[in-house]
Amino acid sequence: MKKLHKLIIQSYLGPFTLTFFITLFIFVMQFLWKYIDDLVGKGLEIHLVAELLFYASANLVPMALPLAILLASIMTFGSFGEHYELVAMKSSGMGLIRIMYPLLLVTMLTSVGAFLFTNYVWPKANLEFASLLYDIRHKKPAFDITEGVYYDGIDGYVIRVEKKDEDGKGLNDVLIYDHTKKKGNTHVIRAEKGRMEMSEDQNYLVFTLINGTSYEEIEEERRPHMVSSFGEEILRFDLSGFQMERSDKDIFKDNYQMLNIQQLELAIDTYNLLIAERKDDYQELLQRKTIPSRLDTEQVMSLATDSAKLVMFRNLFTEKRLDLLETATSQLRSNRTFVESKSDLIASNQRSINRHLIEWHRKFTLSFACIILFFIGAPLGAIIRKGGLGLPVVISVLFFLVFHITSISFEKLAKQGEVEPVFGMWISSAVLLPVGLFLTYKASTDSAILDMETYTKSIERFLRKLKIFQLFSNHE
Repeated sequence: MKKLHKLIIQSYLGPFTLTFFITLFIFVMQFLWKYIDDLVGKGLEIHLVAELLFYASANLVPMALPLAILLASIMTFGSFGEHYELVAMKSSGMGLIRIMYPLLLVTMLTSVGAFLFTNYVWPKANLEFASLLYDIRHKKPAFDITEGVYYDGIDGYVIRVEKKDEDGKGLNDVLIYDHTKKKGNTHVIRAEKGRMEMSEDQNYLVFTLINGTSYEEIEEERRPHMVSSFGEEILRFDLSGFQMERSDKDIFKDNYQMLNIQQLELAIDTYNLLIAERKDDYQELLQRKTIPSRLDTEQVMSLATDSAKLVMFRNLFTEKRLDLLETATSQLRSNRTFVESKSDLIASNQRSINRHLIEWHRKFTLSFACIILFFIGAPLGAIIRKGGLGLPVVISVLFFLVFHITSISFEKLAKQGEVEPVFGMWISSAVLLPVGLFLTYKASTDSAILDMETYTKSIERFLRKLKIFQLFSNHE
């Protein structure tokens, strides 16, 4: 490898690594903002939060990678142009494509890695992420008794503490409603003081109550209720429900986001077979429900056009004729319900096919988008000749917003069945591909496409010609 190629690659890898982790961090912060309500107040351990963020980061790589490539390529070639390194390379006889060649190889290797990531790593990361997030969402809030507030987090009990000591364990004026019998407030305990501590295994909450009274209703005629006093009483509350239990991952493994290409193709074939079978069943059942088995279509048509049969129908008794009409109306309603249900099933299967096709195409669109955005960023950096995190960031964000908004908008249309999945997933790349080719051509020909002086001179020439035209018109 030539020293120049090493220099270009080294100049690119630094900004790429920096921008990739910065964009990934921004997307992770957006994730935390979105799911903050599901995480706060659950008493989650640090390793669970770290695990969730790790899988969320893997889930967000397909968004961060194209933006990082776009931003890093603009910064690299903008820095080359700003420090006249690009001019020196061109003066030695190298064209822009030749200068881009080593980074193009790096981008293609990155695209291959992106494909392998989305096909093998991403489905597993999605599975772990969905399973862990589901368990966290269904975990009870952390145990916390607040002064003067009725707390019902423990199953079967409602607890109110008027005041707590500074250590958080001493209690004053404790009121406990026992609802374990599910008969209302039939058992109430009140104590002047108490102490709250956790058991050694952290599975039980131990209340030591001092100087209290217990009131309990009893379903007996002679003794409708019982009141007893105590000097000290110990209550144990089971806290096993506050611990997070991991659910079975098999619940989520058949989701389209958790499948690789081979599994997606198998699922699509399965749904296509189901649609074909339901269409066949639909034709068979519809014919059996509308035409009696002893008659074929030609016989039914002949009966309908036979005037003698129609005369016999008109001569039937009124009650018999009404019965026949009601039977026919009921049969039509049944047929309509049958048709609607079969149509809904087929439409549901088609929506599932669309989602699987969208995920299948996503494995390839990410890799292709990395190459396209490189062909936008590299020539754009050579044109603007500005490195750093200023103007390149603004331009990168604008192009990425066009790419991302177009992608998610048409992906949503594809999920709804408004457009074909192949069109919905590739339209964003198709929109940016001509832009990349145009910028590459302009940069190769040293076009001053973003030079404001060029545009101001063009405007001045236009205004000068317009003024001359007005003077000529006034002279006439």
